[in-house]
Amino acid sequence: MEKSTMITLTFSLILIFLPSLTIGLSTYNVVSLGAKPDGKTDSTEVFVKAWNEACGSLGKSRIVVPEGRYLIQNAIKFDGRKCRSVAITFDVKGTLVAPSDFHALSSSATWLWFDSVNGVTLSGGKFDGKGVSLWNCKMSGKGGCPKGASTLAFTNSKNIVVRGLTSINSQLFHIVFNGCNNVKLQSVKVLASGNSPNTDGIHVQASNGVTIFKSKISTGDDCISVGAGTTDLWIEDILCGPGHGISIGSLAKDMNELGVENVTVKDVTFVGTQNGVRIKSWARPSNGFVKKVVFQHCTMINVQNPIIIDQNYCPSNKGCPGKESGVKISDITYEDIHGSSATEVAVKFDCSSKHPCENIKLDNVKLTYKNQPSISSCTYADGSTNGLIEPKGCL
Repeated sequence: MEKSTMITLTFSLILIFLPSLTIGLSTYNVVSLGAKPDGKTDSTEVFVKAWNEACGSLGKSRIVVPEGRYLIQNAIKFDGRKCRSVAITFDVKGTLVAPSDFHALSSSATWLWFDSVNGVTLSGGKFDGKGVSLWNCKMSGKGGCPKGASTLAFTNSKNIVVRGLTSINSQLFHIVFNGCNNVKLQSVKVLASGNSPNTDGIHVQASNGVTIFKSKISTGDDCISVGAGTTDLWIEDILCGPGHGISIGSLAKDMNELGVENVTVKDVTFVGTQNGVRIKSWARPSNGFVKKVVFQHCTMINVQNPIIIDQNYCPSNKGCPGKESGVKISDITYEDIHGSSATEVAVKFDCSSKHPCENIKLDNVKLTYKNQPSISSCTYADGSTNGLIEPKGCL
């Protein structure tokens, strides 16, 4: 081989392997950047700085939050629109603490907000939303309370991993995914009292390819709520309670609303919850739909409404009395649902007279009430049963 040819080949190989040799993992420690883990000193600016540096670096980045308590006094938006990093990992060993005065976040919908990010992993840590004082304000009935801020939200994002995180006492929803694609959430804990208002554990909306696995949720609203536009959602190995169960809806808030399709909920245990598996829509006109949903291998322990479809949802009787839900519900399967109901009616299908529920399937369902057979109630619902069915089917 000629010398010039060899030099050209060597230089080409260097160019090929240079990125892997020079662009490695950049690490940013929030304590090294100035954060104090004393729970009193505001670390908002330090976390913003850590994000900006990680976001602007080439290759992969890692933000380390050591043990300790870090006060995040103000809401933060982690904006990914100009990121150069191909993947950012938040490695959280400590606890992030919201301000004790709930008015500090009154102008923000979310405390920690990731928007338009790609390839973000949030691993470990505790997130203390300090929501108790706001709950008390709301429950006092005196008024003048802000709506509250969700603890953590991902919007318009993709390739997201959340694992090993604990969310405590969120003011509002704990974890939200809106407009996201390819999300994996695993080994998450949500902790709030059973009377905490509007504290949904995990909310998924307008998102595709979300997996929620092996998590424990105790809260005052839905353990998991599914909003319009959600497709290809997989929920598995969940312990729910206290709370309002796993709910698709409420839907029909708007006339022009995207549908919910291809949802699987399996291996879930509900303990003392208001609902088990629920689909609910407002009694309002809508072009939305719910179809191809499977509820499978679920255990109910003293659940008020183990299986329920409610298409006459109308809290406070405002904006919907006398109207019918336009949401079309079809192809819903309940397989191996067993346990105990806290009310006599264990299976309730209250569907729309305008768009009756279609192709509802019950397969091996056994729900008792005070160790006695429970009953079922069906309105405008059509479907079939297979195997052991208790209570007796009314489809």
